[in-house]
Amino acid sequence: MKESLFVTGTDTNVGKTLLSALLVAALEAVYWKPIQTGARDGTDRRTVIQLAEIPESQTIPESFCFDPPVSPHLAAEASGVQIDLERVQPPRNLARPIIAEGAGGILVPINDSKLMLDLARQLGFPILIAARAALGTINHTLLTVRALRCAKMPIKGVVIIGHRNKDNERSVEHFAAVPVIGSIPWLDVIDREALLNVFRSSFDQKYFRYAR
Repeated sequence: MKESLFVTGTDTNVGKTLLSALLVAALEAVYWKPIQTGARDGTDRRTVIQLAEIPESQTIPESFCFDPPVSPHLAAEASGVQIDLERVQPPRNLARPIIAEGAGGILVPINDSKLMLDLARQLGFPILIAARAALGTINHTLLTVRALRCAKMPIKGVVIIGHRNKDNERSVEHFAAVPVIGSIPWLDVIDREALLNVFRSSFDQKYFRYAR
């Protein structure tokens, strides 16, 4: 089967959920947002269900879900809850790969001692980095890659989101030494067919073949 992936971002609101919806549609995967904040404005799981046009049964409920649109450790504190990573476990023996979406960037705090990086390490999925196409993306992407490399985490590649800038893409590949394996342009209409068209035209298919 195709391998499961952990989608992180170089920042918040960079396009992780859009990328996750695209991958869920293209790879026929199961979506999972282990820790959700900002639920008062709707959950990312609900957004993926809508964009990828999948049934709710093709998603995994959040392990922790908080209303405040803030970092997980602050959202949990405001709710009087301590996030325990032992409670964040994916179902076993799924017939489909999992697309797990992190909250914010890879160094976002989860509790007083753990970061999103620790959750990614616990799951053990290769990391796919969602990055902006705009100015500043080189620095943010290199910092994310460096944090993952220091933690000896497997990096699948980078996906650039926004109006395409090939100079930035070349710089990311050169200085970070990771491949840019896809790009998502500005989309006037976002639905399942649009996402599948982007995957077919703007993603390097060799990175998403069946895993042994």
